[in-house]
Amino acid sequence: WGHAACGGSSSSVADKLASGVIAVYSNRFAFAALKEDGGLVTWGHPDRGGDSSGVADTLASGVTAVYSNSLAFAALKEDGGLVTWGHPDRGGDSSG
Repeated sequence: WGHAACGGSSSSVADKLASGVIAVYSNRFAFAALKEDGGLVTWGHPDRGGDSSGVADTLASGVTAVYSNSLAFAALKEDGGLVTWGHPDRGGDSSG
């Protein structure tokens, strides 16, 4: 239901979305699903938040809230930490 490169196809993560999803967040190009165990699953445009593999370890658990702009996401962790991913020039890189 939509352009596959912009999140219209979740087939690559369908097994992770089959159960336990409690909330879904989006930006213009990607989606993020919060699971009941505090893990986060993302899909959509890889450079705009659909690929969170670079921060996957930190998103595996403990996520309490997700925020987004048009090209990036930020996840608040239960320990107060913040994890970002997506377009590096639009908020997706908080490393520096």
